[in-house]
Amino acid sequence: MAPLVTPLADAQLGGAQAFAADLARALQDRGCEVRLYCAEGSVVEGVDLRLVPTGDLSAALVRPTGHPEPLPGLRAAFRRCFEMLAEDGADAVSQHGFDAEAIEEAARLPVPVLHTLHLPPISPAVVAAARASRDRFATVSHAAGRLWREVGVEVTVILNGVPVFDPPAAEVEGWALVPGRVSPEKGVHIAIRAARAAGLEPLVVGAVYDVEYARAHGIQPRHLPRTELWALMARCAVTLMPVDWEEPFGLVAAESQVAGTPVVAFARGGLPEVIDGGGGVLLAPGDERAFVEAIGAARALDRGVVRASAVARLDIRRAAAEYEQLLCD
Repeated sequence: MAPLVTPLADAQLGGAQAFAADLARALQDRGCEVRLYCAEGSVVEGVDLRLVPTGDLSAALVRPTGHPEPLPGLRAAFRRCFEMLAEDGADAVSQHGFDAEAIEEAARLPVPVLHTLHLPPISPAVVAAARASRDRFATVSHAAGRLWREVGVEVTVILNGVPVFDPPAAEVEGWALVPGRVSPEKGVHIAIRAARAAGLEPLVVGAVYDVEYARAHGIQPRHLPRTELWALMARCAVTLMPVDWEEPFGLVAAESQVAGTPVVAFARGGLPEVIDGGGGVLLAPGDERAFVEAIGAARALDRGVVRASAVARLDIRRAAAEYEQLLCD
């Protein structure tokens, strides 16, 4: 069950949406019968979709910089989704929406539900719903797991994964990739400034979450389907992630390494778990001068080693096997 606040598409709005689609395919490849429940208007190739009538729920999107007001239509959408699940006779449910309504409405189901918490405990409503629920919960990194346990929610950690794609053979260009959502906690303006200071052209690819932030810094990102993003990653010298929050995982950091492109990042949240085994350079948060200097060190890394380490650690098939085991317990 994908987040219902936005439809799924070739160019996903966020990491939870991308992961839900990837996990559905990976579980299907393992021989599971999979149905992917998602917002009306969704398109995901190769998976049996159940489209949930939602209307426009984009106002319910949770942002680290602010929490939306309760949206009556969101609860109605989740209630209808769980009714569809019950009618279809699901054996178990993997639920990926970061919404109190999803957790609360799941209590109606007579089958096991595993909620994956893709964000830290930044929403009081989600924290309260998780504490009160009898369902099981997972999260995407050990760093995120510690934060959830601190607020009284017991979680199993299943590190996210990404599809292992074959990057095209291409010459590495003088580009620095700045991927992901455009919002203050991602430090996009810092990444742009650091790229230019290192003599690289910044390429911002993602969705605008904070319009005022993007406008204030003159940021106009490109929005690419993932296969095109992966091809672009393989041509970039580095990927930059000067994050200013407890990043729960960092899906684009994993994808970048699979493409062979090293990552320079501040060591916040789960990023040290993702950028491991020679996949990039991690720095103390907030040191922009050191961040610029680290770009040169990252460019000197062996891109074959970067890719090999990522393939061994961050394959979606590993995550799918762990999800299947937990869902079938």
